[in-house]
Amino acid sequence: MNQSQPIIYGVNPILESLRSGRNCLNKILLLQSRRGKEIDEIRSLARGHHTVLLSANRVELDRMARTTKHQGVVAVLASEPYGNLEDILRIAKSGKAPPFLVILDEVEDPRNLGAIIRTSDAVGVHGVIIPERRAAGLTAAVSKASAGALSHLPVARVVNLSTVIDRLKKEGFWIVGVASGAPMRYDQYDFREAVALVMGSEGKGIRRKILDRCDQMISMPMRGHVSSLNVSVALGVVAYEVLRQRRKE
Repeated sequence: MNQSQPIIYGVNPILESLRSGRNCLNKILLLQSRRGKEIDEIRSLARGHHTVLLSANRVELDRMARTTKHQGVVAVLASEPYGNLEDILRIAKSGKAPPFLVILDEVEDPRNLGAIIRTSDAVGVHGVIIPERRAAGLTAAVSKASAGALSHLPVARVVNLSTVIDRLKKEGFWIVGVASGAPMRYDQYDFREAVALVMGSEGKGIRRKILDRCDQMISMPMRGHVSSLNVSVALGVVAYEVLRQRRKE
């Protein structure tokens, strides 16, 4: 555990944080043997906020809290509260520009996530959507890499990206995946309608079940010796193409 990440511990402080509705916890670690009504409430509220719940032993919790008085529960705080998908959709549809979202499929490097948030804010993305599991959360490293953009761009954490994509399609979004080797070049696609760009993880790219839900796959020409770009760089290239096309209108 990175000790630079702020934490809170104890049943009541964590319950109050969850009850506040601010959705400001990255994850909660519970002592494996911990039971009781208040613990059940913590579990229930955490699931409602899409907060990651993990089991831990007493030694791990003692080390994280730097005290034995943690009551068997420790939470890691997010650098900024997570956004709400409904709010992001409302904001996206209320502006003059066509809605523009970014979906990240298991991007795990916090520096990449921060850089993506920074670029997304610069080009007018309305919100970023990340999965609850196997993905970087809103840590201090992400906040630093975003250079302040995290305070302005909502990031929603969801349980199931496939379900969210299906919902976005019903809301009128075109789902466009960015992957090396796709036959359509990124600057051949018309981005002037509501669009959600899907970017894959650093090592594996977009998972098959997410790929199958994309309306179109696009790629960037590669003329050097490497076959792909860093995910944050790739997002930057495509996002500025979206901005270029929309500024011509």
